[in-house]
Amino acid sequence: MGDIIKLLPESIANQIAAGEVIQRPASVVKELMENSIDAGSTNITLVVKNSGKTLIQVIDNGKGMSDTDARMSFERHATSKIRQTEDLFNINTMGFRGEALASIASIAEVEMKTRQHTDEVATKLTIKSSQVEEQTYCQAEPGTTISVKNLFFNVPARKKFLKSDSVELKYLLGEFKKIALAQPEISFTVIHNDNEIYNLPAGKLKKRLLNVFRRTYEEKLIRIDEATEVVKITGFIGDPEIAKRSKDEQYLFVNQRYIKSNYLGHAIKSAYQNLLEEGQYPFYLLYLEVDPASIDINVHPTKQEIKFDDERLIYNYLKVAIKHGLGRYSLSPQLDFDNEDSAFRTQPVQRNSSDTPQFASRVRSAPVMRNWQSLYNGLETIDLQDSTQPEHPDEELLIIPSAATGDLLGDQIETDDKVPTQLHSSYILVQIKSGVILVDQHQAHSRVLYEKYLHNLNKQPELVQKQLFPITFSLGKDKTSLMLDLIPELQSLGFEIQEFGGDNFIVHGIPAGLQENNIPRILEMLIDQYANNLKLDLSKNENLARAMAQSAAIPAVKNLETEEMASLIDELFACEFPYMGPTGKKCFVTFELKDLNKLFN
Repeated sequence: MGDIIKLLPESIANQIAAGEVIQRPASVVKELMENSIDAGSTNITLVVKNSGKTLIQVIDNGKGMSDTDARMSFERHATSKIRQTEDLFNINTMGFRGEALASIASIAEVEMKTRQHTDEVATKLTIKSSQVEEQTYCQAEPGTTISVKNLFFNVPARKKFLKSDSVELKYLLGEFKKIALAQPEISFTVIHNDNEIYNLPAGKLKKRLLNVFRRTYEEKLIRIDEATEVVKITGFIGDPEIAKRSKDEQYLFVNQRYIKSNYLGHAIKSAYQNLLEEGQYPFYLLYLEVDPASIDINVHPTKQEIKFDDERLIYNYLKVAIKHGLGRYSLSPQLDFDNEDSAFRTQPVQRNSSDTPQFASRVRSAPVMRNWQSLYNGLETIDLQDSTQPEHPDEELLIIPSAATGDLLGDQIETDDKVPTQLHSSYILVQIKSGVILVDQHQAHSRVLYEKYLHNLNKQPELVQKQLFPITFSLGKDKTSLMLDLIPELQSLGFEIQEFGGDNFIVHGIPAGLQENNIPRILEMLIDQYANNLKLDLSKNENLARAMAQSAAIPAVKNLETEEMASLIDELFACEFPYMGPTGKKCFVTFELKDLNKLFN
């Protein structure tokens, strides 16, 4: 038998490496922009077409490369950052492995133009599938321009698994924001399909933060500035009032490199103890400076995971720093050392009485709830990141109703004669002829709202209440395209919205019964929920209806009045499919009387 072990061809080896480093257009943006930062650029422009599937172009004014370096930069493991083993433990640059350009060139068409500031002409290099097709000289500004076209053109299986343009743009802008927030001293511009999304001038961190997110945050930010012999912690955290139901606005950097760390994230959230509702996540933009020799960043291909010499110590310092910042802001428990008899003093977050969730009154003739005030209050309180959610929320569950559950409809329900009972402020116990049912109040209300919103989107538009004075509001620039895309559907729900320039919008009409001062908050939360559901294979109407239902349903834990419980039961069993919520979780379970009797035998 002959030899069977062979060396992989270089092109295949690069494609395998690309599978680890380049997962989607956002990965290309990350690698190219990090190279521009390492080149000492002060101005970086990102040009994207079709969410990066057609074109990703990064233009910088960095130091550029010689013609030899330009060619070498596309060789695997060619790097200017590492010379000896010890260098791996003292890394101060963004990239260092020398895998990025070789990986990108193996799965795309790449053109590079680069010129050093001391040269008169630039080097132009064209590569396709790891093969150099052209190397010549051309005219170009000092710096480097890299254009990546037709990503995954030669790996159709990888291209097939890319998501829609909206989803890929969300990921791409997410990577851009991490880099822009880490480097406020560099100016950045992002252009997508010839439309400018971001234009961020160089400046101080707070200015960069407000330009990336929104200026309404200015009065809600708490500065953090603590230094120890181990770590220096700077940045901003948010007032609990701007906490969200997702982790979209949580950024942690170590030595200007964005990292993911559930452990350190727990330290931050635990500092907010008793200040946030269950399922809320605080805003934070924090920078940790540590000795490069005390961390290992070479533990993951994307370099977003870091090992610390003493992670527990960093955890404690971070938690104390956040508590200190909240204490100065008069939010967290504080000690009064001037009063020997004092204990911890807590100044709770002040909330308006209108923040208390309201539930629609019991109206048996109306199978669908139309209480828009309930929608807003539900947005403020519902736990969208409930730990009881399915492990894989994108996997829709399909349950075929059994005969037993089907019998619950109709005269099985005895709410007219038997008073429903609430258990642990979460479940509703209802007596039926054959036994009892236990209803999950949150899932039940989600089902009711989902069918209502989907009905309005597909068939029956909601009534519009014209505004005497139009309402203006702004979204984050990365959400503007989503809002523009959803305006026709939002009109079916009763909104009259128009673009007002940049990331600003104007509302001329709202759904009947909705209070004017709640509009910006409602729309922002709906957009967030819609964006979080984009990865699911749902139609636009289903996605929006699901987002509305998730946002608006009553909390998983909330005391309800008897009339409210009875109304919810009526509305649930008036639904076309009352068995499950829009995320695939059961709305109720049945306990047969014969089975209950067996428990006492």
